[in-house]
Amino acid sequence: MKKNTIPIINGEIYEDLKVSYTGGSVDVYKSFGNNIKGYDVNSLYPSMMLEKDIPVGNPVQFEGDISKFESNPFGFFEVEVEAPTNINIPILQTRYKKDNVYNTVAPVGSWIGTYFSEELKYAQELGYHFKILRGYLFKKENLFKEFISDLSTLKENSDKDSANYTIFKLLMNSLYGRFGMNPIMETCLVLNPDETLMYQDDDNYIVTNVIELENSTELVSFFNVDEKLNPQKKINVSVGIASAITSYSRIHMSKLKMMLGDNLFYSDTDSLYTGIDIDNKYIHSKKLGKLKLERIFDKAIFLAPKMYGGRINNKENFIQNKDYIKIKGLKNPIKFNEMFKLLFKNKIINIKQEKWFRDIKQSTIKIDKKTKHTLKLTSNKRKIIYDKNKFVYTKPLILDKFNYD
Repeated sequence: MKKNTIPIINGEIYEDLKVSYTGGSVDVYKSFGNNIKGYDVNSLYPSMMLEKDIPVGNPVQFEGDISKFESNPFGFFEVEVEAPTNINIPILQTRYKKDNVYNTVAPVGSWIGTYFSEELKYAQELGYHFKILRGYLFKKENLFKEFISDLSTLKENSDKDSANYTIFKLLMNSLYGRFGMNPIMETCLVLNPDETLMYQDDDNYIVTNVIELENSTELVSFFNVDEKLNPQKKINVSVGIASAITSYSRIHMSKLKMMLGDNLFYSDTDSLYTGIDIDNKYIHSKKLGKLKLERIFDKAIFLAPKMYGGRINNKENFIQNKDYIKIKGLKNPIKFNEMFKLLFKNKIINIKQEKWFRDIKQSTIKIDKKTKHTLKLTSNKRKIIYDKNKFVYTKPLILDKFNYD
């Protein structure tokens, strides 16, 4: 790795850039289908590190519309966004607070956000309009091509069940996220209540958590405000790299999703579910960035992000009537046939599952095998459209100065 190339980002620059760092797009587009194919991208994030230029060098801050002075600016820009209302699969994401919960959504309409320049350029091709307000310019260079190429070769030449295979895979997949770590770690102290109150009342500290312990003591977690904005130690992180890699990945997935159009049922960070066969030129079992066919459902239901399932019948592999259920946080999935009930408005399924609870004060872990878990439709990311009270498809949320429609 070349020296003095990757910028160490902390302080105010980190605070400005971190809002551009969001993950993959996880959305439901259609609720139910037959003969649904699930495709995964081979090593999505490593494939972007292999191919793309990343932000390097010292960032240069600017105010105003840099595009009036630079023909092809590269960096991170705070912009006023106008997203076309006729697009069904938006790309630009923003965080929005609804019912006291923050959700990352890809809406249409208008808002202000900070984005990687290359994602803005791609969005412009889809009909988005922007006004650049301020931002940071970077130089660009493909730094990770050799690193990813070597690790990929080592992984492919390792036995799939070996430790080496797992290590090489982890090194490839985790590097981008390492650059996106918070440069300031919380401080944790065991204090008495009066000392805790001193930290809470002091504007120099941000108290994030207080846990009551034995003997009239408390475990207090806090940030030092001055250290957060003006860190004394330089931590080896560079959030611009993490943000750029995830942005490139969303562009890659967006192009695939736009190609599928109305035949797209569901998307996760690196996967797609569709009712049609994807052209073979996009398919390869091992090549980074290409798609591989993971499963085929006779029937499939998509209810919410991380909440879907299907029935697999594959005579060639002797798989008959096998349920594949994916529900985040649920250890004992329901049967596929039970999911049909949830397609209808206001329907719920109450189930019981094992859940672990920790008690720091008592230093114990309690296992409750009858914890109630409620399954139902959610609509925090896109607007659910019903036909006779049955969930059929979704539409993007509309933002207008941070108001939902």
